[in-house]
Amino acid sequence: MYSFIINPNARSGKGLRAWKLIEHRLEEKSVPYQVFFTKYQGHATQIARTLTQEKDCRSLIVLGGDGTLNEAVNGIADLAQVTLGYIPIGSSNDFARSLRLEQDPLKALEKILTPSGYIPVNIGSLSWGRGIFENTTSQIENTLSLFEHSRRFVVSAGLGFDAGVCHQVAVSRLKVFLNRIGLGKLSYAAVAVGLLLSLTPRRMTLTLDDQTPLEFDRAYFAAVMNHPYEGGGFRFCPKADPGDDILDVIVVAGLPKWKTLLLLPTAFKGFHVHFKGVSTYRCRTVEIHSEKGLPVHTDGEPVVAQTCLRAGLEDQKLRVIRT
Repeated sequence: MYSFIINPNARSGKGLRAWKLIEHRLEEKSVPYQVFFTKYQGHATQIARTLTQEKDCRSLIVLGGDGTLNEAVNGIADLAQVTLGYIPIGSSNDFARSLRLEQDPLKALEKILTPSGYIPVNIGSLSWGRGIFENTTSQIENTLSLFEHSRRFVVSAGLGFDAGVCHQVAVSRLKVFLNRIGLGKLSYAAVAVGLLLSLTPRRMTLTLDDQTPLEFDRAYFAAVMNHPYEGGGFRFCPKADPGDDILDVIVVAGLPKWKTLLLLPTAFKGFHVHFKGVSTYRCRTVEIHSEKGLPVHTDGEPVVAQTCLRAGLEDQKLRVIRT
């Protein structure tokens, strides 16, 4: 039995149209399935939690964008007990881009029904809570950090500029328009330009694997990457590998806005990492502190502004069908 979680509104209604084609093919082949449509934010998490708590749910198929995928993965009760199939119908599709998954719905379905192999994928975990930012002899005194909230991420999580872009895109009419003409992934780039001109860079401190803190003045953002891509094809961490048990981190800081603006397009090819002001790291855990609360996201899904985050990896990997 295949369990489908469908976001009918993905890419301005393309999700529902894609599902109708898939449903017809399933019925032609007499494939047993059950289908659940998401109706509101967070619904995919509830559906996945209910399904995966049942021992007979082994194959979970998600049709939607990276946000829908994020919600579904957050609901999986035991990552090691579920095989995930993914049919990307979103605006950015960074998860599918990284794993080179089939993006044609019917072709993806055929490969899900007759898999040629599986990809073990790391799943990130982001925790946050109350925290204070105090710089004392290059050390961070974090006496109030509780990290009482957490959320999984599949592709990336970020604090600052990149998260602010995700927050704005989530409510942008421009995204709806660009989706209708097949250019949805450009909505991130368009919003990024406007936001970059208005934001104020902040002081941040990163602690990698509990080592000596690294300090950054005038930081635009810090992103924790499980995959190379974010925001519709920005290759922020070109060497990131979703199966290597390591997180990649990028920080952009200390640049004037005009240089940052010129640098942004080079990130589509990953050339930005060669410029001063762009720092990349690899670690198993990272703690990020900001002097002021900044927007946060997990796979493009907004989280309330925070000053203190901690990211790591889940102990178990998720088995993804190769399509």
